[in-house]
Amino acid sequence: MVSAASGSSSIVVRLLGLLRPHRFRLVLVAVLGTAATAFNLAGPKLVGNATDMAFAGVISRGLPLGASKEDVIAGMRARGEDTMANVLSTADIVPGHGVDFQALFQLLVVILALYIASGLCMLGQGRLVAFIAQRTMFALRDRVSAKLTRLPLGYFDRHSRGEVLSRVTNDVDNLQRTLQQTLGHMVNSVFAVVGVMTVMVWLSPMLAGLVLVSVLIAAAVALRISRRARPRFAERWQRTGTLNGYVEEIYTGHSTVLAFGRREFVERVFDVHNDGLSDASSKAQTLSGMIGPVTRFVTDLNYVMVAVVGALQVAGGSMSIGSVQSFMQYSSMFTQPIIDMANFSAQLQSGMASARRIFEVLDEPEQLPAPPQPVRPGRVRGRVEFQHVDFRYEPHAPLIEDLALTAVPGQLIAIVGPTGAGKSTLGNLLMRFYEVDRGRILLDDVDVATMTREDLRSQIGLVSQDSWLFSGTIADNIAYGRPGATRQDVVEAARAMCVDRFVRSLPDGYDTVLDDESSAVSAGERQLITLARAFLAEPSILLLDEATSSVDSRTEVLIQQAMASLRAGRTSFVIAHRLSTIRHADLILVMDSGRVVERGTHHELLEAGGHYARLYTA
Repeated sequence: MVSAASGSSSIVVRLLGLLRPHRFRLVLVAVLGTAATAFNLAGPKLVGNATDMAFAGVISRGLPLGASKEDVIAGMRARGEDTMANVLSTADIVPGHGVDFQALFQLLVVILALYIASGLCMLGQGRLVAFIAQRTMFALRDRVSAKLTRLPLGYFDRHSRGEVLSRVTNDVDNLQRTLQQTLGHMVNSVFAVVGVMTVMVWLSPMLAGLVLVSVLIAAAVALRISRRARPRFAERWQRTGTLNGYVEEIYTGHSTVLAFGRREFVERVFDVHNDGLSDASSKAQTLSGMIGPVTRFVTDLNYVMVAVVGALQVAGGSMSIGSVQSFMQYSSMFTQPIIDMANFSAQLQSGMASARRIFEVLDEPEQLPAPPQPVRPGRVRGRVEFQHVDFRYEPHAPLIEDLALTAVPGQLIAIVGPTGAGKSTLGNLLMRFYEVDRGRILLDDVDVATMTREDLRSQIGLVSQDSWLFSGTIADNIAYGRPGATRQDVVEAARAMCVDRFVRSLPDGYDTVLDDESSAVSAGERQLITLARAFLAEPSILLLDEATSSVDSRTEVLIQQAMASLRAGRTSFVIAHRLSTIRHADLILVMDSGRVVERGTHHELLEAGGHYARLYTA
């Protein structure tokens, strides 16, 4: 319980830090709230005065003209009408005179002006709060977006896209609603509670004590329920992210699910996640929903007590009817902020849970920053050297240990091995998607850790087995590899990579628009487009990770012939499972459990009869 409270306190402090740029506007919000509260505080007292004025006028009209107030009260007591005498003792009666409608009208005009002024202050405050909430969330979205660009690839390996999107969209929107709905109300509630209690103590200390006791009881109950609801809201938003991640995964791979007949299984898993979210949401809403009825019951009971005790004080002559009426209004004004805060408790707890999830993203360790004085090879030739490199994804599970490798320009190096041997990890380390744990990777004798990632990656053409295409035309996707490329450059690259032949058959040709759901091109054709993009970029280093896994054998042969000229003078790494495609590699590295267990040409490795020979014959 202590750690949860301290965690909530730190989140509140960080939220206040987000509001710091708007501190002057927040001061204005407080000023407007104070003014609105002051105008509202004056209203019930003046209404009570108007009630006393009307009551005194009606009573005075029936009394004998010329008699004094003291004579009338003395006569009533002599006739045994003590209760009525006590009531009249608190009224400003003038026997024989009726209601002063001019004075009453002027008082009502003042009351109306006060309420109009209060309404205008509330309107201005509401607009300011909306502006502060929107700008604060705008800045927070910017921070989260910038943070995501600085996070290492490992973060996205551990979190599904749906989970990340849920934090960036759902949680930020929920926090925005919380700020907008509660910021102004919290400010007004503080001033209202202090101001109203001061006036109530001035009117009747005894009645003020009754109200305070009942409100403290309601607040204690609400606080207890709120503490129990807090972890439920945290669970609710965690399950929301999990469900979003699962839905995104399933709908992205919808065709795969249907192809393998896993629809019923997917629906069962979805039902499990959905039931978990529904259960967490129900518990959170049920607990928070109890606060309103409980506080309403206590405040209604308080209202009845004030009415009864106030009536007894009027009968005893210690308060006027107008004063009791004013006090009952003040009692409602005092308890209303408590009810409001109870009603907003669910939103507050939900917003705190979302804020915690957002701050978790902002607190994630970032990838290493660029060196203050980055180094860049003068003329990049493409010589790559791995010097005693160690790497592991998890601290307790070593993957690559003491890897030593040198690749020179013009050399084609093939990397083969069983699944999980660490083949694709070499590409990730070369691209600095991950940082090595020990050792160095050199590009033309320059440690890549001393280079900016932009400089390093601009020299590498990566083509993965996943076709990385973007929403846009085929021409735009190919030209992405080289900014400023002309249409002629795009067409030449497409011809070299066997893209032109199928693009010409499309109704819109190179202007065919692609997206994630596009059925205009097949998986193999999408992969050819990524190859054309790499061809157009003309990088110093080629990194092909199963780049031709989705194309047919004939097209693969054509691509290999076309890439022969592209590889001239460049360092090329090819990761392949189809061993027939890498027979002509200058060097074949056989990896197993993160180590290079064999190296040599195709014929040398076959003659050795080791790992490679067993893979090849298998």
